[in-house]
Formats: sequence, C-alpha cells, structure tokens
Amino acid sequence: MASIKVILRKKQLSDGTYPVCLRVIKDRKTKYFKTIYNALPKHWDEQAGAFNKSYPNYIQSNRLLLKFKDRALKIYSELDIEKDNFSLEDFEKHFRIEANPIKQNVFNFWDEIIHEMIDAGRTGNARANRDSYNSVKKFYRTKSLNFQDITHTFLNKYEVFLRARGGTDGGIGVRMRAIRALYNMAIERNIVKRELYPFDAYKVSKLKGKGIKRALNIEEIQRIINLDVSEYPHLTDSKNYFVFSFYTRGMNFADMMKLEKKDVSEDRIFYTRSKTKGNFIIKILPPVKTILNYYSTVSTTKYVFPILLKDKMSPSQIENRKSKTLKKYNKNLKEIAKVCKIDKSISSYVARHSFANCLKQKGIATDIISESMGHQNVAITQAYLKELDSSVLDEACELLL
Repeated sequence: MASIKVILRKKQLSDGTYPVCLRVIKDRKTKYFKTIYNALPKHWDEQAGAFNKSYPNYIQSNRLLLKFKDRALKIYSELDIEKDNFSLEDFEKHFRIEANPIKQNVFNFWDEIIHEMIDAGRTGNARANRDSYNSVKKFYRTKSLNFQDITHTFLNKYEVFLRARGGTDGGIGVRMRAIRALYNMAIERNIVKRELYPFDAYKVSKLKGKGIKRALNIEEIQRIINLDVSEYPHLTDSKNYFVFSFYTRGMNFADMMKLEKKDVSEDRIFYTRSKTKGNFIIKILPPVKTILNYYSTVSTTKYVFPILLKDKMSPSQIENRKSKTLKKYNKNLKEIAKVCKIDKSISSYVARHSFANCLKQKGIATDIISESMGHQNVAITQAYLKELDSSVLDEACELLL
C-alpha cells in the first residue's frame, strides 16, 4: 500500500525556508516531488500536511496543494487498475508528465523524455532525440506543437523539408522513428488518444536507408597494417584502433572505448557487445597483443585505451567524449585511406565489415562467420555478406570472356 502525503522536507534552503513536497512511498521506496512552495516550519501544519493560518494566502495555497495531491492519487489509482504490479518509477514517469499543465505540447513532453533518458544513463538515445527535437523545431518554427497536429500530412511535409536540405532515406528514417517512439510513449501515458496515431498511414518502413556496406579486402587491410606511422604520428591511435577492431571480430568503437584492463587475460579478451548484449571471448592474435602492449604504458586509467580519461565519468561525460573522439577517429581514417592509396570511404564500422569480407574471401563457411560476429542466425549473416565485396562475382563473370 502506498503513502501519499504533502510534507515540509527537512532540507533547509539557502534563504532559510524548506521545500514543500509531495512524498510518495511504495514498496518501501520513497520519491519526492517538489511543489512551487517553500515555507518555514512555523507556517506548516505537519499533521494536516497543509499551511496553517499564519501563512499568507493559506486558503488558496492549500487548495493548490490539495489539487497536487489529488492528481497524484488519481494517477496512482489509474496505474493500479491498469497494471497488477507497477513500480514507483512508473508512477514518477506518469506524474511528472501529468503534472505539466501544458502536457499536450510535443516539445515540452519531448524535453521531459530526453531528461528521463539522461537520468537513466541512456545518453546516446538522449542525444539522438535532442537532434530530432531541434530538427522538428526548425521545421515547425513555433513553440507550440500539439500531438493532434502531427498528422499524415504533417509528416509528409516534414519529409519534404528534410529532403530539400539534402536528407537521405536513412537520415529521414532516424527522425521519423524518433517521432514515432515519442508518439507511442504519449499514448502509453494517456496524453494523446490512440485513434489519432499518424503512423498507420505514414509508413516509416518505406525509409529503409540501407546504404551500401563498405568493406576492405585483405590486400587493403595489409596496407593499413603495414603503414609506417612514424611519418604520420597523429594517425597512430586511429591506425591502432582500426587494426585492433579488425582482429577482434569488428569490435565497435563504443565497446573498445569501455574495454577495461580486467577484461583482458593472458590470451583472451572477454567483453559484452553493447549493441546486442552478446558475450564474446576473443583470442588475442599477435597484432592485438602488440597494440595491447603499447597501450599498457600509455593508459593511466582502468581502461585499455586512452579514450576515457578518468575512471569515474558521468554518462553525459562519456557520451561527449565518445562523440568527440569518434569524430576525430573517422576523420583520421579518411586520411589513412588516402595515404594507403585506398579509394574507398573508411569509417570506424568498416573494420567490422572488412573482417566479415576477408573471412568470406578466405572461403570461411558462413555459419562460422555468423558465430564469430555474434549474429543471431545464419540468415542475418547471409544478408550481411551479400552487401559486401562483389569481387568474387566480378571474377566469375570474367570467366565468360
């Protein structure tokens, strides 16, 4: 059973007053929701959970507090009916939005969701949503956008707006999926009715956004491995990261960044892929061993690579560091390709594509490639490999000449 009460918190503010809060206790957990009021103990009736007669405009203020509490009781009751076992976090999500007097405003709700993501440590999702939020604001050019305004026509016009500014299917798809997810959350929290859902008519699936996967062949990989960085010292880290990723089955940048020294044994690397949560045990090959030895004297933190510069960083700090370093890494990879005379656009993810492509070139069975990459089934790997290097097909066609 929950306890919902308006209280005066025993946490003094700089002006000597104390915040008036709604306290919700459920399953032995407690959450406080601040009201607009601060007060002195002499103005507060603790038993009644209300201002006493000595507080200015106490009648009007107590009415507002009562509405605040009634709203909480209403949300609690609705959740109790909808869910057999809801959490205090569920209540908080609903209450924080329901407490917003202009909850129908898309931008207000979106901002609230972004802050929830940041609080939950989902900084990558928060950043992607913030980018989409800013894009929609540029398109709509007004502070007030209600959910009922987001119609099939609205989405079509927004798509035209993005395409006029060079948007591709992939980029537009990212924006539309963000809006769709937001709309679904608004329906879940009873902010907008399901009947108004615009994505039954506007299909995001049409924006497949599947660009051609870029992959290097074995000879091109060798050029990068053999690159003498003594002439290009600023490329040292980027070359090492790329080679390390290639020889660790395409470990992505985020996982490399967070790889800790304790995850490395004498001859194996143990890690969980952040994207799929799959567990990997990877044998340390000689090129990887060389790179690990190099960074053992460079990194002064618990991490293998000197990307995260402190052991204890907040999710926002980690996300900012990742964004900044990844941008530099991808820029350097373009220069490495130029120096190595590789006429292909290289990015951090090309190491993973190249790993699969080179195994394919070596004639390794698809099921082995699938397992090494952590794909859930061989069909995914078959589709994946189909988009990679077509040189084998080119050679087959030349036999007809």
